[in-house]
Amino acid sequence: MNGAAPISIACIDLAGTTVADGGTVETAFAEAIAALGIAAGTAAHDRAMARVRESRGGSKIEIFRSLFDEPRAQAAHLAFERSYDQLVDRRGLRPVPGAERALERIRGAGVRVCLLTGFGRRTQARVLDALGWWDRVDLALCPEDTAGRGRPWPDLVLTAALRLGAGDVRHIAVCGDTANDMLTGRRAGASVVAGVLTGAHDRDRLLAAGATHVLPSVAALPDLLLPAPFDDAAAADHR
Repeated sequence: MNGAAPISIACIDLAGTTVADGGTVETAFAEAIAALGIAAGTAAHDRAMARVRESRGGSKIEIFRSLFDEPRAQAAHLAFERSYDQLVDRRGLRPVPGAERALERIRGAGVRVCLLTGFGRRTQARVLDALGWWDRVDLALCPEDTAGRGRPWPDLVLTAALRLGAGDVRHIAVCGDTANDMLTGRRAGASVVAGVLTGAHDRDRLLAAGATHVLPSVAALPDLLLPAPFDDAAAADHR
């Protein structure tokens, strides 16, 4: 990043950004809502799913709280986690192409990596276990780590800054596939807030939410964050 503050921490989203989603999260939401008696194909179900799509990237339990009273929200969240587990059992999990190499390059350059998610801790652990990613990152955070305040609040990014020892929030980059990821990054003061086009929201939605950059996928993130390698031959040509 020429002329910009050096990045020391990269806060990167899970589903839709580093983990290929393929509609799994939305299917789990739809099944959870149906489990509470709101049948697919009804106007009520369509309204609930519209709210889910609008709120993607946010805390899953908070999305359910925006739809139901507390007991039903808790029941819906439990149904979501069960549905997601079953979908993962059937479909498996795979990284977005280039995601693992991107994490390696970023950490290899001395930038600390924190994976953020709106999943509850149990589902977050299921994803990281399935992919074997615990040793690929420096920290993983979910809304339970910030007293329930997930995205679009800045708390997840600021918690990463505190735990990983950021000297300045401008040295943080945030990367995700939803408007809520972009809002979180901007509210936390990150200098890079990069949207990716592999998940829930499109370029226009990401830019409207404050993206400083829009990338085809997380595979392009290292080239955005890391200094270009010095080319001795090219430098000699310009002397």
